[in-house]
Amino acid sequence: MTREPLSLAQTVDVETPELVVVTYTIAGVGSRVAAALIDYTICLLAYFAVLLGSTSLGARSILGGARGAAWGAAVLYLLLFAILWGYYVLFEGLADGQTPGKRLLHLRAVRDGGYSVTFGASAVRNLVRLLDMQPVFTYAVAIASMLLTKRGKRLGDLAAGTIVVREGLSARPGASTVKRRPDEGVEGAPVQARLTNEEFLVLERFAERRADLSPERRALLADQIAGRLAPALTSNEGTTSLTKLLALYEDERLARARGAVAIRETGAARERSAIVAAGSKAWNAFAALLQAAQAGGLKRLPEHEVRQFVEGYRDAANDLARLQTASRGRQDAEVFFLSRLVAAAHNLLYRGTSLTLGKALQTLAVQGPREVRRSWRPILIAAVAFFGPATIAHLAVVRDPSVAETFLPPGMLDRAEEGVERAKRGTGYIPDPELFRPVMASTIIANNVQVTFAACAFGLTAGIGTLLLLLMNGVSIGGVMGLYTSKGIATLLLRFVAPHGVLELTAICIAGGAGLLLAAALLLPGERTRRRALVENGRRAIQLIGVSSVLLVVAGTLEGFVSPIPSWSLGAKLGVSAATAVLLMLYLRAGRTRPLKTEVDTEAVRNEVGVLRLGVSSNSSPTSVPLTSRPTASSRSEA
Repeated sequence: MTREPLSLAQTVDVETPELVVVTYTIAGVGSRVAAALIDYTICLLAYFAVLLGSTSLGARSILGGARGAAWGAAVLYLLLFAILWGYYVLFEGLADGQTPGKRLLHLRAVRDGGYSVTFGASAVRNLVRLLDMQPVFTYAVAIASMLLTKRGKRLGDLAAGTIVVREGLSARPGASTVKRRPDEGVEGAPVQARLTNEEFLVLERFAERRADLSPERRALLADQIAGRLAPALTSNEGTTSLTKLLALYEDERLARARGAVAIRETGAARERSAIVAAGSKAWNAFAALLQAAQAGGLKRLPEHEVRQFVEGYRDAANDLARLQTASRGRQDAEVFFLSRLVAAAHNLLYRGTSLTLGKALQTLAVQGPREVRRSWRPILIAAVAFFGPATIAHLAVVRDPSVAETFLPPGMLDRAEEGVERAKRGTGYIPDPELFRPVMASTIIANNVQVTFAACAFGLTAGIGTLLLLLMNGVSIGGVMGLYTSKGIATLLLRFVAPHGVLELTAICIAGGAGLLLAAALLLPGERTRRRALVENGRRAIQLIGVSSVLLVVAGTLEGFVSPIPSWSLGAKLGVSAATAVLLMLYLRAGRTRPLKTEVDTEAVRNEVGVLRLGVSSNSSPTSVPLTSRPTASSRSEA
């Protein structure tokens, strides 16, 4: 049987470590939008729950528990931030690429080689969501990207090297696909095929599309096809051509599902029929086991069922390779089904190990600082793009204070006027919100971390968005410092900025370097393809964002609890600044005794070695197993 599956879904072929090509079905825009709506509904419900909690805490503060309410409000604000940015990252990173919405619609985000999404890849694809959702939460950029790319990728998928696929299996060989009308009758099914593959293809197309035809047109086509297939039809008196054709179609379909050889089949065609006949029962049993494993994961299966699963995957992969050869590259129903079966099992079997607290801490404490040292060039460029405009703005405002009115907001100008009086009274840069310091710290942390996320994500605008963000923030900070200097109260601002400034400004430059890494992948990929360069630089960028986020959490805490204290002298706060600088240098020197991590996907290697130890092997020698699965260049539409 040489028919193509009657589906319009977009597919992509991936070569597994067993050297078998499997086909994934790319999730369409409609299903992804539906999954997103489910996830947004969950997020909104969580938001309302948090807001109700904050309202309750506000009522308690009126009754006298203000300090406890302030701490509770700070935690709730951070929870809102976690819902906004952590929902997708945590679910996809910890639940093998599935948010609740994706799980309900049987979708999953996987890496290009068919491997499970790592926590880092999930972080990259969802950090870039900030750019995908533009303009103003319409997700027009994401939808346009999915429609224009061959694999239905939004910008986040391009940066992370991921695709979103459907997990549902196609209909099993032998399952009925025809729904008879009450008046169309049912005939007995012989066990021997009577039609050639070409004749069966014509009959199948008519049977599956007849419902779309008018009664007159359906009857006319039935008579024409019946005349062509007359030798294979039964000569029952009183039955219509349509009834005879449907009975013949059901007979032929069942015969082929049992592996019957079609008329005049020889050589590879006979081999294909033999493979189907011998493997159909085992494939259906493996499909049932796969569905059980997908529901709870392999770790929830008993040991003997895990062993059965591995053996079933090995046998199905071998059968698929033989079937593809016997079918001569044409994807008929059995190839289509078996390819889906092996693809789903491959994704389940090659899932990475779950993220642990130890691994997360190791990444932040060792790998992150290494990446900062490795990426010193883009970080330096980001620093120049930030501090250069800051210096120019500072000097311009010191020379002519009226210039500040052209780019600083009125509120900041008014605060500078008030600062003169505050400096005389010694009350500090801003009123000390002693009671609400926790809330201040949490809001500062959330705001600053989001700014660094934007600096990284906008690197996909060829770096233009990242550089503009650095420039605007540099001009703003330099202008404010120049304004206070022109009024002779620079120490007032310095006393506030000193405790947290070293960490905060460093974090901004590191995040800018992450954005420029993404820009470099697009503009200067070198010998790599842009797609590969983007994925590799995306992995590096997310480590830089991890470092900058850690620095901003500490900086925000200092800004909320230490910087506003009016009683501390400038010397004391400069001492805090010096201490943060020393600790920062020690942190960035972490892991210097170990070599830098190579670009080899070590997790994929571990997965493949683990599977080989379980007994999954190909017909080739172990040395021929590739280090990473290689996606083929083909991406096509099924017709």
